[in-house]
Amino acid sequence: MRSLNFIGGEKGGVGKSVVARALAQYYIDKGQPFTGFDTDRSHTTFARFYTDYAAPVVVDRYDGLDQIALPFEDAPEEGIGHSVIVDLAAQTAAPLALWIKESDLLGLLGELGVQVNFWHLADAGKDSVDLLGKLLETYGEGPSYVVVKNHGRGTDFSQLEASPELAAAQALGARVISLPALHEASMRKIDRQDASFWAAVNQRSGEDALGMLERQRVKSWLKSVYTTFDGLDRL
Repeated sequence: MRSLNFIGGEKGGVGKSVVARALAQYYIDKGQPFTGFDTDRSHTTFARFYTDYAAPVVVDRYDGLDQIALPFEDAPEEGIGHSVIVDLAAQTAAPLALWIKESDLLGLLGELGVQVNFWHLADAGKDSVDLLGKLLETYGEGPSYVVVKNHGRGTDFSQLEASPELAAAQALGARVISLPALHEASMRKIDRQDASFWAAVNQRSGEDALGMLERQRVKSWLKSVYTTFDGLDRL
């Protein structure tokens, strides 16, 4: 299976990089080949944590964005599908949409049998609901959508759940999932180490190394996330 996964939400602080990192670790642990791209010029969080798999890309230059589609240029080997993860920085929707439209990316990848997934990370605020509506207005029936209720950024998603925007997304076949919260102190330690999730649960030395129970909590969190990802088709 080949897929292109845009991990977005348009606003900052909704957990886009966490999902990109979790999906990267999921692919690694499943033995599924993938390439990652990080569009955040300021922090390049995804590229820092998964340096062997992800690279920065400039979102307002076509020659940069074109790199995202290159992994799909060659026909896949039998039984092997290559996937791409793009960690979208805040406020990248406009240049990305223009590139996708002018390149007819959705049409091209459809011909190549590549599934395009737009992941919309949502916190508990109204902004996430409004931005979901804008995403649907931009792309309509073309791609697939995954709406992520990030419980690390809120617990009351009633505004989203009751919104016409979510109903419209589901009418287009959107999959709605919940991302459990990872213990905040453990996440801070992982971030300070610039560590992948694999390194976080295996590294036992160093100032920010996780303790035994912290490692166990990260393992349990990953297991829950993986179960959720397993339920998504064409990932």
